[in-house]
Amino acid sequence: MTDMLLGHGRPPSGDSIFFIGNATVLLRYAGFTILTDPSFVHRGESVPLGYGLSTTRLVDPAAEIDDLPPLDFVLLSHFHGDHFDQAAEQGLDRGLAIVTNPEAAAAVEERGFTNTTRLETWETLDRRSAKGRLRLTALPAKHAPAALAVALPDVMGSLLELWRAEATGPEPSGRLYVSGDTIMHEGLREIPERHPEIDLALVHLGGTRVMGVTVTMDADQGVEFLQTIRPRVAVPIHYDDYDAFTSPLEDFVAAVRSAGIEQSVRTIRRGESLSLEGAIVAG
Repeated sequence: MTDMLLGHGRPPSGDSIFFIGNATVLLRYAGFTILTDPSFVHRGESVPLGYGLSTTRLVDPAAEIDDLPPLDFVLLSHFHGDHFDQAAEQGLDRGLAIVTNPEAAAAVEERGFTNTTRLETWETLDRRSAKGRLRLTALPAKHAPAALAVALPDVMGSLLELWRAEATGPEPSGRLYVSGDTIMHEGLREIPERHPEIDLALVHLGGTRVMGVTVTMDADQGVEFLQTIRPRVAVPIHYDDYDAFTSPLEDFVAAVRSAGIEQSVRTIRRGESLSLEGAIVAG
């Protein structure tokens, strides 16, 4: 598993993904700047999970909201305290575009955010920039098994198909998939049927447990996920920032090696970047 780094600290300006922490990633590609699941509280602060539950942050994010460049939009997988926290609520511009599922859109609108786009599963959104265009497709995700599903929010996975301005054919310059907080379930198997080519997947892990039930993928589910989706490259995120997590990155790395698929995984730590120069996956 080879780390491909541009450096530490402030987000780089070139085409890249910059890992801020938890599920918060800054994506820059084809003229777009996109922030996923903004979580900016500091170590020792707690965020709500609903029903009186909370989780405490164990490590600081690698950047602050003031460090961010101008954003085209926030891609929000779901409304949970470790994905849209009080720091994001207080620090992000209320007019910033947010793309998410209908339930999460209603939650951020209640908090004063006025520029939301709601996507149901398999719905698409098209946008253009001066340097390219994108198509965003909402993909299936499921935060918990049926017995606990009513207690957890709806989740949206996302496929970003991006075309650089110089692209001449119908195929996108890159396809990037953000899993969202999901467990393995039958609905995920439809993704490779509809989208058999995915260049880069950001995989939410951590083995989060709520009321004794696993509600995000642990190491074994993460391996099954990769074997199902078959991305060219996978980047694990959402694995050790909060005390609700039970399955560390090291477990996933060991499971990937045991399965013989380590060549498809790149690990990047908070404050590190994966270059997307040239193609959406370098190397």
